[in-house]
Amino acid sequence: MTDQTDVAKHWEANAETWTKHARAGFDVYRDALNTPAFFAMLPPVAGLLGLDIACGEGSNTRLLARAGARMDAIDIAPTFIRHAEAEEEADPLGITYRVGDGMDLPYESSSFDFATSFMALMDMPDQGRVLSEIARVLKPQGFLQFSILHPCFVPPYRKTLRMPDGEVRAIEIGRYFDAIDGEVERWWFSTLPEEERSGVAPFAVPRFHRTLSQWVNLICGAGLVIEELGEPCASLELAKAEPVVADTRVAPIFLHVRARKPVNTR
Repeated sequence: MTDQTDVAKHWEANAETWTKHARAGFDVYRDALNTPAFFAMLPPVAGLLGLDIACGEGSNTRLLARAGARMDAIDIAPTFIRHAEAEEEADPLGITYRVGDGMDLPYESSSFDFATSFMALMDMPDQGRVLSEIARVLKPQGFLQFSILHPCFVPPYRKTLRMPDGEVRAIEIGRYFDAIDGEVERWWFSTLPEEERSGVAPFAVPRFHRTLSQWVNLICGAGLVIEELGEPCASLELAKAEPVVADTRVAPIFLHVRARKPVNTR
């Protein structure tokens, strides 16, 4: 089983190329669909103190700060934090970054009004521990909103089936009930040109797949109450403008969850 030390090594190895390619616009799923849908579901955060967990190079943390939140952010990869801090120095938004582990958050209990995590929790070995840590650092009535790969439609095996003209016809899935713990998937951003792929290694991402019922039970087990779910679907106009996201019109790739810490939870 892959542990958090191994996960940290993989993400540190990914971080330089990931930052370069994401900032160059190759993460189209994020920029065109996933992040806009996340913010459309997000409650108002202006004036609130938030924590962004597994912040990467800080792209979404900066969006939260620009929405008026006072932000702290944490990531396990020092290179991600280095790039995030460089951006903060160049364009200050009042964000405090630190290197740290989502499974052992270095913050006092009941510190934050809300927490976010963008496309990261499915890459952590012990999601129950992460969720319990998040619940601990949230104030009563504080909320967590996170996005993950959709456990039903992006299990360990997924294949997009297309018509002869390239139109997405269906999604083939398998291994839904396989409880994988650290199986390393290797891939590039799908829009990265072939000539650029030859010069860089693909990302190596350890994955910890859980079923939908397991995710629900982990969230509830952490003492959080689910209040909204989202399954981003590209509009017809977006699918035409950015064909790479057209498969989300057939079945979702992402699941968004918002859960709240009750008043009577410590």
